[in-house]
Amino acid sequence: MSKILSNKNNLQVLFEDNHIIIVNKRAGDIVQGDKTGDKPLSDVVKEYIKDKYNKPGNVFLGTVHRLDRPTSGLVIFAKTSKVLPRLNKLFLSKDIQKTYWALVKNEPAKKEDTLIHWLKKNPKNNKSLAHFKEVTDSKKGILHYKLIKKLDTYALLEINLETGRHHQIRAQLASIGSPIKGDLKYGFNRSNKDASISLHARHITFTHPVKKEPISVSAPVPHDPIWKACVS
Repeated sequence: MSKILSNKNNLQVLFEDNHIIIVNKRAGDIVQGDKTGDKPLSDVVKEYIKDKYNKPGNVFLGTVHRLDRPTSGLVIFAKTSKVLPRLNKLFLSKDIQKTYWALVKNEPAKKEDTLIHWLKKNPKNNKSLAHFKEVTDSKKGILHYKLIKKLDTYALLEINLETGRHHQIRAQLASIGSPIKGDLKYGFNRSNKDASISLHARHITFTHPVKKEPISVSAPVPHDPIWKACVS
Protein backbone atom coordinates (compact mmCIF):
# COMPACT_ATOMS: atom_id res chain seq x y z
CA MET A 1 0.00 0.00 0.00
CA SER A 2 1.04 3.62 -0.48
CA LYS A 3 4.04 4.68 1.64
CA ILE A 4 2.87 8.31 1.73
CA LEU A 5 0.08 7.95 4.27
CA SER A 6 -1.56 10.90 5.96
CA ASN A 7 -0.20 12.45 9.12
CA LYS A 8 -1.08 15.71 10.84
CA ASN A 9 1.65 17.56 8.90
CA ASN A 10 0.76 16.38 5.39
CA LEU A 11 -3.01 16.11 5.76
CA GLN A 12 -4.74 17.51 2.66
CA VAL A 13 -7.54 19.63 4.11
CA LEU A 14 -9.83 20.90 1.35
CA PHE A 15 -12.55 22.54 3.43
CA GLU A 16 -12.85 23.43 7.10
CA ASP A 17 -15.08 25.52 9.31
CA ASN A 18 -16.30 25.24 12.91
CA HIS A 19 -18.59 22.32 12.05
CA ILE A 20 -17.09 20.29 9.19
CA ILE A 21 -13.71 19.22 7.87
CA ILE A 22 -13.25 17.63 4.43
CA VAL A 23 -9.96 15.96 3.55
CA ASN A 24 -8.42 14.29 0.52
CA LYS A 25 -7.71 10.72 1.60
CA ARG A 26 -4.60 9.04 0.26
CA ALA A 27 -4.87 5.51 -1.04
CA GLY A 28 -3.72 3.30 1.81
CA ASP A 29 -5.33 5.32 4.60
CA ILE A 30 -8.09 3.61 6.54
CA VAL A 31 -10.90 5.96 7.56
CA GLN A 32 -11.66 4.21 10.86
CA GLY A 33 -9.67 1.70 12.90
CA ASP A 34 -9.91 -1.97 11.97
CA LYS A 35 -8.37 -5.32 12.88
CA THR A 36 -5.04 -4.34 11.27
CA GLY A 37 -4.38 -1.93 14.12
CA ASP A 38 -3.07 0.66 11.65
CA LYS A 39 -3.57 4.29 12.55
CA PRO A 40 -6.85 5.51 11.02
CA LEU A 41 -7.42 8.78 9.18
CA SER A 42 -9.90 9.82 11.86
CA ASP A 43 -7.07 9.85 14.44
CA VAL A 44 -4.85 11.85 12.08
CA VAL A 45 -7.59 14.47 11.68
CA LYS A 46 -8.05 14.64 15.46
CA GLU A 47 -4.31 15.27 15.89
CA TYR A 48 -4.42 17.97 13.22
CA ILE A 49 -7.32 19.75 14.97
CA LYS A 50 -5.73 19.41 18.41
CA ASP A 51 -2.44 20.82 17.15
CA LYS A 52 -3.89 23.61 14.99
CA TYR A 53 -6.22 24.97 17.66
CA ASN A 54 -4.14 23.97 20.70
CA LYS A 55 -7.11 22.09 22.13
CA PRO A 56 -6.75 20.50 25.58
CA GLY A 57 -8.16 17.03 26.27
CA ASN A 58 -9.93 14.85 23.75
CA VAL A 59 -11.05 16.17 20.36
CA PHE A 60 -14.50 15.27 19.06
CA LEU A 61 -14.65 13.96 15.52
CA GLY A 62 -17.58 12.18 13.92
CA THR A 63 -17.07 9.81 11.00
CA VAL A 64 -19.90 10.32 8.51
CA HIS A 65 -18.92 7.87 5.75
CA ARG A 66 -16.01 5.74 4.57
CA LEU A 67 -13.92 5.01 1.50
CA ASP A 68 -12.29 1.66 0.81
CA ARG A 69 -8.65 1.58 1.92
CA PRO A 70 -7.12 1.34 -1.60
CA THR A 71 -9.19 4.26 -2.94
CA SER A 72 -8.48 7.98 -2.65
CA GLY A 73 -10.50 11.16 -2.46
CA LEU A 74 -12.97 13.16 -0.43
CA VAL A 75 -13.92 12.20 3.12
CA ILE A 76 -16.20 14.35 5.31
CA PHE A 77 -15.88 14.45 9.10
CA ALA A 78 -18.09 16.23 11.65
CA LYS A 79 -16.22 18.47 14.11
CA THR A 80 -19.15 18.78 16.53
CA SER A 81 -21.72 16.43 18.00
CA LYS A 82 -24.37 18.92 16.86
CA VAL A 83 -23.61 18.56 13.16
CA LEU A 84 -22.91 14.80 13.08
CA PRO A 85 -26.56 13.64 13.03
CA ARG A 86 -27.38 16.35 10.49
CA LEU A 87 -24.66 15.13 8.14
CA ASN A 88 -25.79 11.53 8.70
CA LYS A 89 -29.30 12.59 7.72
CA LEU A 90 -28.02 14.25 4.52
CA PHE A 91 -26.32 11.00 3.51
CA LEU A 92 -29.36 8.88 4.32
CA SER A 93 -31.67 11.18 2.34
CA LYS A 94 -29.14 11.26 -0.55
CA ASP A 95 -28.85 15.03 -0.31
CA ILE A 96 -25.07 14.79 -0.59
CA GLN A 97 -23.99 14.33 -4.21
CA LYS A 98 -20.72 12.42 -4.59
CA THR A 99 -18.96 12.03 -7.94
CA TYR A 100 -16.23 9.45 -8.47
CA TRP A 101 -13.58 9.05 -11.14
CA ALA A 102 -12.42 5.58 -12.17
CA LEU A 103 -9.67 4.52 -14.57
CA VAL A 104 -10.60 1.32 -16.40
CA LYS A 105 -8.67 -0.64 -19.01
CA ASN A 106 -11.62 -1.78 -21.11
CA GLU A 107 -13.84 1.05 -22.31
CA PRO A 108 -17.51 0.15 -21.74
CA ALA A 109 -19.62 -0.60 -24.80
CA LYS A 110 -21.75 2.47 -24.09
CA LYS A 111 -20.22 5.89 -23.48
CA GLU A 112 -22.95 6.64 -20.92
CA ASP A 113 -25.25 4.27 -19.08
CA THR A 114 -27.09 3.34 -15.90
CA LEU A 115 -26.04 0.07 -14.29
CA ILE A 116 -28.53 -1.86 -12.16
CA HIS A 117 -27.41 -5.00 -10.33
CA TRP A 118 -28.21 -7.00 -7.24
CA LEU A 119 -25.12 -7.04 -5.05
CA LYS A 120 -24.38 -9.83 -2.62
CA LYS A 121 -21.51 -9.52 -0.15
CA ASN A 122 -19.33 -12.49 0.75
CA PRO A 123 -17.83 -11.75 4.20
CA LYS A 124 -15.27 -14.56 3.83
CA ASN A 125 -13.36 -12.83 1.03
CA ASN A 126 -14.72 -9.29 1.63
CA LYS A 127 -16.06 -9.15 -1.91
CA SER A 128 -19.40 -8.35 -3.52
CA LEU A 129 -20.78 -10.16 -6.55
CA ALA A 130 -23.03 -8.27 -8.96
CA HIS A 131 -26.04 -10.27 -10.20
CA PHE A 132 -28.42 -9.20 -12.96
CA LYS A 133 -31.37 -10.67 -11.04
CA GLU A 134 -32.27 -10.58 -7.38
CA VAL A 135 -30.74 -13.40 -5.32
CA THR A 136 -31.01 -14.28 -1.63
CA ASP A 137 -29.54 -11.62 0.69
CA SER A 138 -28.70 -9.31 -2.20
CA LYS A 139 -29.21 -5.54 -2.28
CA LYS A 140 -30.08 -3.44 -5.31
CA GLY A 141 -27.25 -1.27 -6.62
CA ILE A 142 -27.68 1.57 -9.10
CA LEU A 143 -25.00 3.81 -10.58
CA HIS A 144 -24.70 6.15 -13.54
CA TYR A 145 -21.46 6.49 -15.49
CA LYS A 146 -20.19 8.41 -18.49
CA LEU A 147 -16.92 8.35 -20.39
CA ILE A 148 -15.12 11.66 -19.93
CA LYS A 149 -11.66 10.98 -21.36
CA LYS A 150 -9.76 8.38 -23.39
CA LEU A 151 -6.10 7.81 -22.67
CA ASP A 152 -3.70 5.60 -24.62
CA THR A 153 -4.44 2.50 -22.56
CA TYR A 154 -7.20 3.48 -20.17
CA ALA A 155 -10.60 5.16 -20.11
CA LEU A 156 -11.66 7.68 -17.49
CA LEU A 157 -15.23 7.26 -16.25
CA GLU A 158 -17.24 9.66 -14.12
CA ILE A 159 -19.62 7.87 -11.77
CA ASN A 160 -22.58 8.96 -9.69
CA LEU A 161 -24.14 6.56 -7.22
CA GLU A 162 -27.83 6.21 -6.44
CA THR A 163 -27.12 3.59 -3.78
CA GLY A 164 -24.18 3.00 -1.49
CA ARG A 165 -23.42 -0.72 -1.41
CA HIS A 166 -20.30 -2.60 -0.38
CA HIS A 167 -17.68 -2.30 -3.17
CA GLN A 168 -20.50 -1.18 -5.47
CA ILE A 169 -18.52 0.69 -8.12
CA ARG A 170 -15.80 -1.95 -8.20
CA ALA A 171 -18.24 -4.86 -8.55
CA GLN A 172 -20.56 -3.21 -11.07
CA LEU A 173 -17.82 -2.02 -13.41
CA ALA A 174 -16.17 -5.44 -13.26
CA SER A 175 -19.48 -7.05 -14.17
CA ILE A 176 -19.56 -5.19 -17.50
CA GLY A 177 -15.97 -6.13 -18.29
CA SER A 178 -14.37 -2.85 -17.18
CA PRO A 179 -12.53 -3.56 -13.92
CA ILE A 180 -10.77 -0.63 -12.27
CA LYS A 181 -7.03 -0.29 -12.84
CA GLY A 182 -5.12 -2.11 -10.11
CA ASP A 183 -8.16 -3.86 -8.66
CA LEU A 184 -6.97 -7.47 -8.52
CA LYS A 185 -9.93 -8.46 -6.36
CA TYR A 186 -12.35 -7.59 -9.16
CA GLY A 187 -10.48 -8.93 -12.15
CA PHE A 188 -7.79 -6.45 -13.16
CA ASN A 189 -4.70 -8.29 -14.36
CA ARG A 190 -2.01 -6.55 -12.28
CA SER A 191 -1.70 -4.39 -9.20
CA ASN A 192 -0.71 -0.73 -9.04
CA LYS A 193 2.80 -0.19 -7.67
CA ASP A 194 1.46 1.29 -4.43
CA ALA A 195 -1.30 -1.36 -4.11
CA SER A 196 -3.96 1.31 -4.68
CA ILE A 197 -6.86 1.00 -7.08
CA SER A 198 -7.57 3.83 -9.51
CA LEU A 199 -10.85 4.93 -7.97
CA HIS A 200 -11.04 8.50 -6.68
CA ALA A 201 -13.84 10.33 -4.85
CA ARG A 202 -13.49 13.45 -6.96
CA HIS A 203 -16.29 15.87 -6.13
CA ILE A 204 -18.90 16.46 -3.45
CA THR A 205 -21.82 18.90 -3.30
CA PHE A 206 -24.28 19.54 -0.47
CA THR A 207 -26.00 22.26 1.53
CA HIS A 208 -24.24 23.07 4.79
CA PRO A 209 -26.48 21.63 7.52
CA VAL A 210 -25.93 24.61 9.85
CA LYS A 211 -25.16 27.60 7.64
CA LYS A 212 -27.51 26.47 4.83
CA GLU A 213 -24.92 27.55 2.27
CA PRO A 214 -23.97 25.48 -0.81
CA ILE A 215 -20.72 23.56 -0.40
CA SER A 216 -18.87 22.25 -3.44
CA VAL A 217 -15.44 20.64 -3.08
CA SER A 218 -13.17 18.84 -5.57
CA ALA A 219 -10.25 16.61 -4.60
CA PRO A 220 -7.00 16.83 -6.60
CA VAL A 221 -6.13 13.51 -8.25
CA PRO A 222 -3.28 11.37 -6.84
CA HIS A 223 0.33 12.14 -7.77
CA ASP A 224 0.55 9.61 -10.55
CA PRO A 225 1.38 10.25 -14.26
CA ILE A 226 -1.75 8.50 -15.52
CA TRP A 227 -4.00 10.41 -13.13
CA LYS A 228 -2.28 13.66 -14.06
CA ALA A 229 -2.98 12.95 -17.72
CA CYS A 230 -6.68 12.93 -16.86
CA VAL A 231 -6.63 16.58 -15.82
CA SER A 232 -4.06 17.94 -18.28
